[in-house]
Amino acid sequence: MDLISDILLMAGALGAGFYCFILGRRLKRFNDLEKGVGGAVAVLSAQVDDLSKMLAAAQDVATESANTLTQVAENAEQTSRRLELQIASLHDIPEKPQRTAQPVRSADSVQQPDQPMFVRRTAGNAK
Repeated sequence: MDLISDILLMAGALGAGFYCFILGRRLKRFNDLEKGVGGAVAVLSAQVDDLSKMLAAAQDVATESANTLTQVAENAEQTSRRLELQIASLHDIPEKPQRTAQPVRSADSVQQPDQPMFVRRTAGNAK
């Protein structure tokens, strides 16, 4: 009986050793940096680092843009207040009388001036 149990124990140990050998080979291929999952994990890790850097840069730019937009909005509000004040002050200025349009005169309705338009000088004055 001892011999049978020793043989079964040895067979079990050899089976477990063979199983561990196969698992070891599979684990090496799984963790291979070029072809396996390890390579994919390494690539994804590098991409996460790049995305983190880009996200930080985008946040900085967004903060700058928000500050600039706030300043522009404040300037626009101040300008709006000044324009409202100027428009309100325009209501205090009296209106100028509007000129009425002169009717166009026809040739028949031309008034004769008191003085002649052309004057002829005589040669007797220049002796």
